[in-house]
Amino acid sequence: MLQIRAGVKEDLPRVLELVRELAEYENALGEVSNTIERMTNDGFGDKPVYGFFVAEIDGRILGISIYYYRYSTWKGKRLYLEDIVVTQSERGAGIGKALFERTMQFSLDESCTGMMWQVLDWNEPAINFYKKYNAKLDSEWINCHLDETQIRSLLESKSG
Repeated sequence: MLQIRAGVKEDLPRVLELVRELAEYENALGEVSNTIERMTNDGFGDKPVYGFFVAEIDGRILGISIYYYRYSTWKGKRLYLEDIVVTQSERGAGIGKALFERTMQFSLDESCTGMMWQVLDWNEPAINFYKKYNAKLDSEWINCHLDETQIRSLLESKSG
């Protein structure tokens, strides 16, 4: 029987395995530099910055939903769904649906004004999944980011 529950520190080795599985699916496995130690500190330290749910059957974790809060100056507190992953052999069995709906409920429980996430434009199975929920898919915004090494380099060049 499928159980969705809040994640605990002991789940992190399997969580990182699923994160790597997702990265491999997205042809970006080399981009994963996170560690169990960092995830432990970031999720269970003095100032946790993320949380997660796990989907399990008979004690086996088959999927995860990782989230954190973000703040919109226009909307207020929002829940950001960073990743939802179901191990490849179990996809199509309703596990993703259960995780997604539990995460939606959590956003309401936490008085969020909504939930946000990203999906790669080529990931048709995920896009079709989200369309079933009448999710707004916005192609207008461009994602931007700087990595830690870029930030350090930029700031060092400004101070030197």
